[in-house]
Amino acid sequence: MSGLAHVVGSYYDTSCLDIHPSARKHKISDLDIAHGAEFAVVVFDLGNEDGPLRFLHLGPDRSGNLLEVIALHMDDGRVLAIHAMRMRPIYKHLLP
Repeated sequence: MSGLAHVVGSYYDTSCLDIHPSARKHKISDLDIAHGAEFAVVVFDLGNEDGPLRFLHLGPDRSGNLLEVIALHMDDGRVLAIHAMRMRPIYKHLLP
């Protein structure tokens, strides 16, 4: 898995969250990506389109700023973050 960051710890039934380089495009740190996915306030199913299940995680970074993290949930239990950035207003309606 060259180029992937391995971050230990998630509330899912996995032992790790992998972070694809594309998730770093908006300069969110690996630890903040992992925190946002792990402590998500909302997890929204985006479907799978003949591949792994895709979920939108809306959760805080380590400073409490809300992030949007899109992650693939693999059949083998791994979770791969492929997108992360500060949460855009378009997702506010999904929050409780």
